[in-house]
Amino acid sequence: MPRVRVHQHVNPLAPFYRQAPKPVDIATVFADPSLPLHLDIGCARGRFILLMAEVQPGWNYLGVEIREPLVDEANRLAAEAGLTNLHYAFCNAMLWLDRLLEGVSQGLLQMVTIQFPDPWFKKKHAKRRMVNEEMIDTIAKHLAPGGKVFIQTDIEFLADEMFEFFRKDENFFEISAPDNPFPIKTERELAVEDKELPVFRSSFARTALKF
Repeated sequence: MPRVRVHQHVNPLAPFYRQAPKPVDIATVFADPSLPLHLDIGCARGRFILLMAEVQPGWNYLGVEIREPLVDEANRLAAEAGLTNLHYAFCNAMLWLDRLLEGVSQGLLQMVTIQFPDPWFKKKHAKRRMVNEEMIDTIAKHLAPGGKVFIQTDIEFLADEMFEFFRKDENFFEISAPDNPFPIKTERELAVEDKELPVFRSSFARTALKF
């Protein structure tokens, strides 16, 4: 079956994408909801976590994507592969990630990946960039103590911007990440490396919760 065709760029502030998603029901979408959860934000076609779910079955994988046709396609492929530890959700993560995750029990979310998000190069479009302070707050709220966030992009100014959001947040501390720590690479990462262009990476860990 041919790939679903979608627009490469989607304005997350457009009215259609402001609709609130239903909170994900972990007990329904995964065969074993007790497994640690890996959240891939902006998963596009979802091939990265599709392969991760195959090679690391001891984790559950949740992909979040703003383009609904890609979500439908990815869930179909996951079902065809018989992967009961993989699910994709249609959600504008810039606005509604907290709502999507509100039913996830504390301690389950242990890994977050943000890989090659749309840079929205024009200054007037900067407010459309997915990673912002509100998203950092949401990740901090749901990520287990010691849980990790891995970020990579081939756009240097975007890397600087995203890394700085995490660096200035007291809920995270930075871990050196010169290489991709996963056994799988995204299609974008492979394409960039094939051109021998740089990829900017960093990882952050969640500090202990404060009471």
